[in-house]
Amino acid sequence: MASIKYEQLMAAIPGGNVDPLDPVDVVRDKMHAIHPNSASPGTVVESADLDGIDAKWIYTSENADSDRIVMHVHGGAFVSTIIDHYLDYGEHLSRHMEAKVVCFQWTWADEAPYPQAMLDTMTAYRALLAQGIHADRIVLVGDSCGGGIALSAIAALRDAGDPLPAGLVGLTPWLDAEQTGDAAINPRGNDPFVTAAWIRARYKDYAGPNGDLKDPGISPFHTKLAGLPPMYMSVGQIDTTSDDSTRLALRASKEGVSVVVDVAAEMVHGFVGLCGAFPEATEAMQRAAHWVKQRVK
Repeated sequence: MASIKYEQLMAAIPGGNVDPLDPVDVVRDKMHAIHPNSASPGTVVESADLDGIDAKWIYTSENADSDRIVMHVHGGAFVSTIIDHYLDYGEHLSRHMEAKVVCFQWTWADEAPYPQAMLDTMTAYRALLAQGIHADRIVLVGDSCGGGIALSAIAALRDAGDPLPAGLVGLTPWLDAEQTGDAAINPRGNDPFVTAAWIRARYKDYAGPNGDLKDPGISPFHTKLAGLPPMYMSVGQIDTTSDDSTRLALRASKEGVSVVVDVAAEMVHGFVGLCGAFPEATEAMQRAAHWVKQRVK
């Protein structure tokens, strides 16, 4: 049974957030309205430039000297949110993963569709390497659509022969543009943050008018997995996208890639980002952090 704090928060969330017919500007307004934009006093937030990509370092004071780097590929349904919406998220990532977090701004799809957000991610990652940070000290953490962007970027880096990060953490990641998993076809509960139809609409925004939703770069559920670093996926049972990760893990095992999937009972999409608001989110963040700290000691 879900916690009282979780049930109270879900009851307080207004409906109507995920209409697949909404134009991009309406999607953006709705997304911005439900995202926080501050961190706790004492959390360090420093502006940075990653080869032309706007970014911010976010870390708690006790992790100021950490050489464990979390590169946060934020969500936003491909068309919304900015770094400042993820300061609280970055704070929790830093505290639990005992790391310095860098969050960067990928390009919204209506400004430049696929592959721009993926290319931005690759540029930001390569900029970290150019600063002398070793690839084996970096973990990419992607939440929501950022999880799919991160996976596509790592696959492209592999194909280009770049040094790969120590791992990828997907926090309720979007991986299947067509939403063909059982959780999408047969919803397991009411999720105020996503529906299969809304996700497909946002993927069409990302793909652009001539994009193919089966393109592995757009829909990394279809990408070749061999040669990729280990992955950890945290999903909610009710989340429409949960089977993106469970099905990916099954295929990954056949291609020699380790993918751990943590399914949290009764949880919705994006629940890990609400770390600190209810126990299930904090516990899921702690489990993901344990995996990260085992990968980058």
